[in-house]
Amino acid sequence: MCTFNTLLKAEHLTEFICRFNIMSNKKVTKIGILCSGGDSPGMNAAIRAAVRTGLHYGLEVFGIMRGYSGMLEDDIFKMESRSVANIIQRGGTVLKTARCMEFYEHEGRKKGYENLRKRGIDGLVIIGGDGSFRGAQTFSNEFDIPCVGLPGTIDKDIAGTDFTIGFDTAVNTAVEAIDKIRDTADSHDRLFVIEVMGRDAGYIALHSGIATGAENILIPERKTYIDDIIQSLQEKEKRKKLVNLIIVAEGDDFGGGDEVAKYIKQKMPQLEVRLCILGHIQRGGTPTCMDRLIASRMGYHAVECLVEGKHNVFVGIQNNRMNYTPLNEAVKKKQRINEEWLKIVKILAT
Repeated sequence: MCTFNTLLKAEHLTEFICRFNIMSNKKVTKIGILCSGGDSPGMNAAIRAAVRTGLHYGLEVFGIMRGYSGMLEDDIFKMESRSVANIIQRGGTVLKTARCMEFYEHEGRKKGYENLRKRGIDGLVIIGGDGSFRGAQTFSNEFDIPCVGLPGTIDKDIAGTDFTIGFDTAVNTAVEAIDKIRDTADSHDRLFVIEVMGRDAGYIALHSGIATGAENILIPERKTYIDDIIQSLQEKEKRKKLVNLIIVAEGDDFGGGDEVAKYIKQKMPQLEVRLCILGHIQRGGTPTCMDRLIASRMGYHAVECLVEGKHNVFVGIQNNRMNYTPLNEAVKKKQRINEEWLKIVKILAT
């Protein structure tokens, strides 16, 4: 006869505990909000929504500066409705953000817990990426502090949500820049290699490349066959098509935009090849309407989760409905590139 103990194999025990703890009777009365990892446009809208929703439910709300670093350094302050006035339109984050190596160690996390405990903070809203969620999951398991994550990353690489806070703004920034570069490429019959952000994920390259009519899009999720690109360029040269845009995610396996541009120059010295690296302009700037809306919606639902006892999840949106993914699952999975997009790229670039 199959018993509970045989069903609950050791290797699944942690996952079972995490799922069981998603719903909790623990009442949250004071919440802390922090941003961790890279900044992304729309974080301020999420902070604003979480603060005002918390106050609406009668909670005390605290801001934690510079992510987990501020938690360890006790850089924590009480927030009121006025604290988040006039920030929804601003890029970056008023709470600042940082990466904290000390938080990787148990003693560091314990120091952070003590700083929360002396203020009575019994719930956290963490705005960041999968690394931030991994830290939140570990911290919650060790000290029984309910955590809810919001996906704040321009890379859109977190499984469980169709949108991440900042992606839409980053893509629109890239599209605007690439459109301007195409004007110069047209005027001078040049080939431009344009590098966009995306160390591990190619969504910015993919979306901005399709939107600007790029001839080639190189992303980390697919091997780059550079000689196929050279052959394609040679064929286009025969057809007198001298204006080409190649969009490269920085994590492309050939080495990013610089290496791609060098190789093309070497193989086709007759072409005028220019390299443009867009860099951190993609992380800043005024958030788009889309990013303000999804960040506000996610911030509101993050606090709702804590109030309702739905803990240790990250809040996402799928098919225009709120989706709640356990943090332990969020850190294991990456958002996969839809094969249809790759087919579209191939057909439209001919």
